[in-house]
Amino acid sequence: MVVLGRTDERGASGHLGRYRARDGSAGARVSIDLDRPHAVAVVGKRGSGKSHTLGVLAEELAAAPGVAPVVVDLMGAFRTLAADPVDARVVEPRVAAGSLGPRAWCSLLDLDPESGPGSLVWRAADERETLAAMREHVADADAPPATRRAAANHLHLADAWSAFDPDGLGAAALVDGPVVLDCAGLDRAPANAVLAAVATLLYEARLADAVDALPWLLVDEAHAADGVAEGALRRLLTRGRQPGVSTVLATQRPAALPDVAVSQSDLLVSHRLTDRADREALRAARPAYVAGTVDERLPSATGEALVVDDATESAHEIRVRERETPHGGDSPRASALIDGSGRPG
Repeated sequence: MVVLGRTDERGASGHLGRYRARDGSAGARVSIDLDRPHAVAVVGKRGSGKSHTLGVLAEELAAAPGVAPVVVDLMGAFRTLAADPVDARVVEPRVAAGSLGPRAWCSLLDLDPESGPGSLVWRAADERETLAAMREHVADADAPPATRRAAANHLHLADAWSAFDPDGLGAAALVDGPVVLDCAGLDRAPANAVLAAVATLLYEARLADAVDALPWLLVDEAHAADGVAEGALRRLLTRGRQPGVSTVLATQRPAALPDVAVSQSDLLVSHRLTDRADREALRAARPAYVAGTVDERLPSATGEALVVDDATESAHEIRVRERETPHGGDSPRASALIDGSGRPG
């Protein structure tokens, strides 16, 4: 059995799939290392199996000792992980305002930290831990009325997102068994805020040895993390493995990811890609040890993948295994709503 992501036989691993034989049949079993921290990129066009692969990784992580999968579900596709055998907790994506630093707050609200309102929000975020306290700080500040009003309006908007709660998720709750953060009901800015806060909480908790399990942060549609979450994810990709935080970013648009998302990944799982910019992004990141061109090696069938493993400096053509929990990433079909009588079921 081949274990991707390591060169020895020690530690936990998860069943990812099987090699693709030349005749299309299933070959030897292929697993993935779950014992050490990793940065993983899963890419592929819509319908190629990208979200399915993310679900398989979540299932294997849920069964492995010493690790804690945290799935940030931006599209509502992973609520099905609550089913047996994973039994994940699907939780409301609410975090404490203090989980974000002053700079992140200014970025989130699109405020220049050097401006009057931006400087006021910066001080409020630096000195207060809750959104209500930040708003009080702004209301009582010794600042021009127009400055207070502008800062207050921005914080009122953040309050309307319903993404912040003084009793929001902490690191201990995030690593307490498999967790799915259901962000499907959030707009882009609050979803970025939640993702930034979660990434920061996991990173800082591991730096301080505040949690025993090694967290794995799994993010589907990661190209949507283009706001305040981008900096937090960049830090995990470049520095997260040292304290023990793994990152798995899945996207149908690798060209839209930060450059470090692919270049810093020690495991790259590529399903079918047809967009020219996305294939170019993959070509630019292709290591010298991958024989042949990207176009020659990329799969064409759903569920098939090319896995580039930097630990062993090798590439593997596999078919990802079937899910044990229901797959929630498919688009609705009209035919599924029609019963035998020809009427909606």
